[in-house]
Amino acid sequence: MAKIALGTTSEAALPELWRALVVEFITTFLFVFAGVGSAMATDKLEADALVALFAIAVTHALVVAVMISAGHISGGHLNPAVTLGLLVGGHITVFRSLLYWMDQLLAAAAACYLLEYLTSGLTTPIHSLASGVGYLQGVIWEIILTFSLLFTVYATIVDPKKGALNGLGPTLTGFVVGANILAGGAFSGASMNPARSFGPALVCWNWTDHWVYWVGPLIGGGLAGFIYENLFIFRPTTHLPIPIEEEAF
Repeated sequence: MAKIALGTTSEAALPELWRALVVEFITTFLFVFAGVGSAMATDKLEADALVALFAIAVTHALVVAVMISAGHISGGHLNPAVTLGLLVGGHITVFRSLLYWMDQLLAAAAACYLLEYLTSGLTTPIHSLASGVGYLQGVIWEIILTFSLLFTVYATIVDPKKGALNGLGPTLTGFVVGANILAGGAFSGASMNPARSFGPALVCWNWTDHWVYWVGPLIGGGLAGFIYENLFIFRPTTHLPIPIEEEAF
C-alpha cells in the first residue's frame, strides 16, 4: 500500500520546487483562460445549447492535452483533484500538494480576472447545478466524472506498465475530459476541477452550489488514486514519493 509522505518545509528551499510552481501556475492559468473563455464566447455568440456544450467540451479536451504535455516540469496537474489523487498514491508530498493547491487557485483567479477585463466585464459563467439536479445528485456526478479522469491519468500516465499507451497519456486524458463534459455538462457542469470552478465564482462573487465542486472532485480524485495505486500497480520495493520533475504527470 502506498504511503502518504508529509514532506517538510525544507522543500521550499529547493529551486526545482519553485520552477515546478511557476510552470504549474502558467499551465493552470492557460487552461482556465481557454476553458472559461470558451464558455464566455459561446454566451456572447448566443450559441445553441448543444453547440455551446460541444464547443466547450472540445476546448477543454484540447487545452488539457496540451497543458499536461507543456507542464512536464511540474507534472501538469492543473487541478487540485489531480494533485490529491497523486498525493494518496504517494507521488507527491502533503507539503508540495498544499503549495500546488494555492498555486492552482491563484492561477485560476488571475485567468478569470483577466478575462473579465479583456471582455469588458462580460459575465463569467460559474459552475452550478442544473434545474432539477439536487445536491446529492450533483456530488455523485462530480465523483464519477473525476474518478474517470484520475483513473485515466493513472492508467495512461502514472502506471509504469502502460505499454502501448506510453506517450499518449495527455491526449487520452484530454479526450476523457471532453467526453465527461459532453456527458455531465448539462447536469452538474462537469467541473472535475475545484480550481476551474473557483476562479469564476470568485470573480462573480457567486458561490451558488460551489461546495459541490470541491466535495465531488476531491472524493472522486482521491478514491481513484487510492484504488488504482493499491490494486493495479505492483512495485517490487516500497514505493517512495517521486520528485516532481521526475514524474510522468
